[in-house]
Order: sequence, then structure tokens, then C-alpha cells
Amino acid sequence: MKTKIRKIDSKNPQKEIIEEAAAVLRAGGLVAFPTETVYGLGGNALDAKASEKIYAAKGRPSDNPLIVHIARMEDLEKIVLEVPEKAKILAAAYWPGPLTMILPKSAAVPYETTGGLESVAVRYPSHPVARDLILASGGFIAAPSANTSGRPSPTTAAHVEEDLTGAVDMILDGGQVGIGIESTIVDFTEDVPTVLRPGYISLEMLREQLGEVRMDRGLLKNDGSQHPKAPGMKYRHYAPKAELTIVEGKTDQVVNYINERAREAAGRGKQIGIIGTSETVPYYPKGLVRCIGSREDEASIALHLYEVLRDFDQYDVESIYSEAFDTPKMGQAIMNRLLKAAGHRVIRVEE
Repeated sequence: MKTKIRKIDSKNPQKEIIEEAAAVLRAGGLVAFPTETVYGLGGNALDAKASEKIYAAKGRPSDNPLIVHIARMEDLEKIVLEVPEKAKILAAAYWPGPLTMILPKSAAVPYETTGGLESVAVRYPSHPVARDLILASGGFIAAPSANTSGRPSPTTAAHVEEDLTGAVDMILDGGQVGIGIESTIVDFTEDVPTVLRPGYISLEMLREQLGEVRMDRGLLKNDGSQHPKAPGMKYRHYAPKAELTIVEGKTDQVVNYINERAREAAGRGKQIGIIGTSETVPYYPKGLVRCIGSREDEASIALHLYEVLRDFDQYDVESIYSEAFDTPKMGQAIMNRLLKAAGHRVIRVEE
């Protein structure tokens, strides 16, 4: 398959390019496109064969549910059986935006899209390209992240090309995304709204709207025995090729520990990758050091996370060590992705 790449204005999408991509989707093909979170790999959500193509292109396990993207509130009732009052409250507060809600599915959504579940994950993105493409193609696009399954998610079209050229029909290049990590997922099929994947919309923001909201107990541990209710819950994700380890503790102790690993590797004629911030990067004299952003600007850490993880794949690093990033608002989301990428390898350094 020859993959077409089309440059598109992310603020004012050209109608002819949108229509070209929409025609591909209506014909059962696949189109990668930018959203405000990461690039998505889209297919017709109501077409079982299109969803199967998405799984095949990504090499994604077929029990890992896809998110259905809509661009009109009235379309929600076509794909779900009911919308709880609390889901309506969140929709009013955060849609369009980086929020996904899990609701009981209607018969219109095939099981191939939901990973065999009776529920469906739904998102209403705010990105102009995503919005226009959804509307032009028929209103319902199933779209996981546009990367090979298990790899760091794509925040630029170049990342999509690297993973999926030849496996998809078209890539819409709208430049770098704005947020850089996937949407928050909230499950409304439980008695209490439950966060299945943290994201830009934090637990505190959700509780401000709803009151009681809980975090899924499986979020911060590696449990592959359960059938995933949402994308990213069961399988290893976001991983660079080299083994990644997260180092937690006081900043000076973390820096000292990582520097010791760098010196040991140098003694063997090797080098390690190091993920630090603008505040700590100057204190790493050895190794391949990458700045992920500033602790004073946690959005910069989220935006550059996947880019930095991908960057290490271009170099011969023996292993990668990352500082922990328990920042106030997005820390849960950032650490959730890092833990997945590291296979939950964490070292705690103490005095």
C-alpha cells in the first residue's frame, strides 16, 4: 500500500483535503490525523472490517477497545444506550476536549470496535482537523493512537510515518499536537465514576464537577490478567527499544544514582540514556541526556514525553533512566505513561 501524506492547516483545514480523507474512510480505508492529544489512526467506527484493519495496521490485540470519536453531541445517542446524568455534566464541562467516557453501547457499534465489550469508549475532540474529518466521513471514527502497538504514541506526522507508512492509506500532517498525552478515560458503567486512564483532565478536575470519582486500582500496577475496559489498561505501551527504568527519590539522590549508572556504562564503553528536566540536565556530565521540559511547566513535560522516548531509538543506548515527574496537575498522567513504558521498573533511592 502506498501511503499518501497531505499537509493540512491545523486551524483552518482545507476542505478539499478533508473531503479526500473522508472519502478514504467512507470506502473502508484508514487515515491518520491530528487531535489535540496525539495523532489518531482512524477508520469507520460502525464498520467492523474497518476496525479489524486498525488492529492489523497497529499490530494491536483485538481485545483492546478502540475509542469512537464524534463531533456532534446529538450523535452520542446513536451509539450508546443511555447517558447518565453525571456523564452529561462532564460532557458539558469538558467536551469538546481530551475526555473519553465509557458508556453502554448500542447495537450500532460492532463488537470489533469495542474489543468484544458491551460498552463503548467515546470522545469528542476539539482539534479542527479531527472535527471536520469526523463530520465529513459520516460522524463516527474509531481512532486509537497512530503508532505500532506498544511504541510511544505519535505527536507529529513524522512519528506516524515512521511506524505506519505502507500500512495506512493516508496521513494528514497538521504539525505537532498541543497536549502530547492521550485523553482521560472515565468509566460510567460502574456505580461510581472511575478513571481508567489519567490524562490532561485530572482527578481533581473531575471531582470538582462530580464529587465522588475514584481511580481504578489497576492503574499503577502491571496486571495482564484482566480483560481491558479501556485502551492502555492491559498491555505494555509507549515503550522505547532500550530498557527504561524510573528513579524516584530526592532530586540530588536521583541525580547521583543516575550518574553512577552512567559512569559504570562508560567504563564498559557504553552509554545510557537519561531523561531529565531543564533544572537537572546540567548535572549529568555523561550519557545521552535529553531534556523533557521544566518542572515549572508540567505541560511541557507531557508534550515532550513521547518525543523524547522515541528519540532514544535513534541511538545506541544500553538502557534508559528517567527521573520521576510527580507534578501537581498532570503528574498522575505522566507517571502512568512512564510506568507503562518502563514495564513498571522503578528504583527508589533513599538516604
